[in-house]
This record gives sequence, structure tokens and C-alpha cells, in this order.
Amino acid sequence: MSISVQMIGHLRIRRGDTVLTASNLGGPKPRQILEILLLRLGTTVSKDQLVDLLWGGKAPGEALATLESYVSVLRRHLQPGHARTGPLRTANAGYLLERELVDLDLDRFDSLLRDAELAGPADAYPQLVEALELAAEPLLGDELTPEWAVEARDRHASMVTGARVLAAEAAAALDRADDAVRWAQQAVSAEPLNERAWSALVAGLEQAGRYAEGIRSYDRCRRLLDREMGCMPGPALRAAHARLLKATAQEDGELSEVLAALLLLSDSMRAGQDGPGVPVRAGIRRPGKNLQAAGQVVDSFLRRALASA
Repeated sequence: MSISVQMIGHLRIRRGDTVLTASNLGGPKPRQILEILLLRLGTTVSKDQLVDLLWGGKAPGEALATLESYVSVLRRHLQPGHARTGPLRTANAGYLLERELVDLDLDRFDSLLRDAELAGPADAYPQLVEALELAAEPLLGDELTPEWAVEARDRHASMVTGARVLAAEAAAALDRADDAVRWAQQAVSAEPLNERAWSALVAGLEQAGRYAEGIRSYDRCRRLLDREMGCMPGPALRAAHARLLKATAQEDGELSEVLAALLLLSDSMRAGQDGPGVPVRAGIRRPGKNLQAAGQVVDSFLRRALASA
């Protein structure tokens, strides 16, 4: 006999026409045994490992006997009348859930993500959308405090963010700019320091023609990275920012010149050099002609702006 299990969100088990929830498995410990085995689907978990996870290193004296009684309770709920042939098996001084007899949403998510990572955008995008629909809620929603559950939930959340970034990139490659922005925004919201997510967001906004939003998003990313990590966005994100600045200036010739000058000055400072200058005294160089011209453009623009203010 086989079972179908949902462990993303609240635990739900379907066995034929019977539906079991977290409260129908004989108590917290039998439920947690099931969840631990589901996280390691198809792999034997020793009794000692289960004892350590269930009691957090503070097991009672009769822990092994208690564990075995919990497993018996769990079997009666999962596979009544099929103690030896159901999905929950005894093996090598431990227990396992047979992968072939368990249809698990988490396993399906992992499989879709693996396949999408190896596929082109046209094939990857629908797989990623399906995976993200499965992962609409946090993993193990009924287990808020055990350390093993928190660790598993954090790992899964990180994978979901990665899937959102991949979905944004695949959508952009398919000219689905609005979808790209939506997935990237979700990724940024989940992991604000994920630069790849910011890159996908800025690129999506650029593709959608939402240049001002793209510039604001870049600025938020720049400030956040500087404050939290002491670094600046990488080359790909800076290049996207430069394209956005130029796009906003296409209808204003003077502004276009100023932006070009600012970009030249900014690139020079990042590179730690100021072009082919001429030494005037130790440690100081006179700016090269290109940078002098850029400085003059910016200075002239600022003077006129201040005069008309």
C-alpha cells in the first residue's frame, strides 16, 4: 500500500480514501518520527539518531523502548493491517520510508528544481512555476521549535529563493518581463542580501521598460550591500544600472551628457585610477583629459542648476 504526503505547509497524509492530519498520528513524537523519516525519504535513520533528534540530547532512560512504541503507534495509523508491507519499514537497526510507496510534495519540489536547473528556459520555466506552487507555504508548518525542523525549513526556504531567481531569469529569457519582475521581487523580499535576486529584478524592470523603478531598485541594493556587507554591487548589476541611466536620458541631450560623465568618473574611482595623468608631486596625479572633460560637464551642469534654483 502507498501513501501521499504533504509536508510543505501543514502535514497531511492521504491513505486511500482516508485523510490524516498532524493530530491523527498518535501524538507529537510519532508525528515527528514520520517527519524526520520523510526528510530522509528512502534512507535508513538509526534508532540512536531518532532518539537524539526527538529528545534533543536529553533522552529518558527507556528511550529506545519508548521510540519503538511510538513507531508501532505510527504504523497503526499509516498502514493498518500492513505492518510488514507498508511504506514504514524496519531496517539495519533503524527505520525508513520506502520511496516507491510514498508520494511526497517535498520530493516532487526537489525533482522539479533539479530538472529545471539542467533545462533551457522554455522547459525550465513551467517546471519552476510548478515547483513554486508546491512551495507556497513554509516547510513543516506544524513543527515550530525543534532544531532539526528549523534547519530543514531554512534549507528549503533558501532553495525556494533560488527557484524564484531561476524562474525570474527564465521568464526574462522568454520575454515575460512582468513574470520576471514578480518572481525577482519575491526572491529579494525573502533574501534582501541576495545579489543575484537583485540582478534579476533590475534586469526584469529594464526589460519591462520600467527604468525609474529599476534605478530605485539598484539604489536600494547598493545601499543595503554597503551597509550590511561593506561592498558594492557586482559588474553585471552595475552594467544594468548604467543602461537604465542612459535609457532615462535618451530624450534629454544635456542630461545624457551629464550621466555619461558621471559614469566615467564613477568607473575611474572604482578602478582606482584617473586615466593617463601627469605626476605633479609625490602621490598626486593630474587628471587625464577625458576625466577633466567629464568633470567640466558635471560642474557646468551643477552651476546652472544652482543658479536657476
